[in-house]
Amino acid sequence: MHPMPAAPGATKAVGMVPDELKFEPKSKGLTTPRKKKPKELAVITECCTGCAGSPACVEYCPVEDCMFWVPDEDNPPFGRIQVDPILCIGCKKCVSKGPDGCFLDGCPWDAIVMVDTAEVEKEVGAMAI
Repeated sequence: MHPMPAAPGATKAVGMVPDELKFEPKSKGLTTPRKKKPKELAVITECCTGCAGSPACVEYCPVEDCMFWVPDEDNPPFGRIQVDPILCIGCKKCVSKGPDGCFLDGCPWDAIVMVDTAEVEKEVGAMAI
């Protein structure tokens, strides 16, 4: 997947999580801010294992830096994937495809769930868009 260029004069979408806390692998793609608030957002549960540093879900996310690696400080080199709720567009691509060549329907650990945006906002605060 190739990153989509930003429209002339557009700025890169700013997420809730600072860029310096987002480690590789990170999703690539759209860099423009989302146009509307989605009805559902992808949420990573505690079941995420990070797929040993090669998570399939990140490859399918079409939004730059929306999905990213977070190291497990207590158990290096392990880590997990997180989703930036401000950048998520609710497309469900992270839950609808498995790694190439596999007969999976989404995450092999069922670690990604789609949650009503209002429920996410109860945890992170109201989101403008």
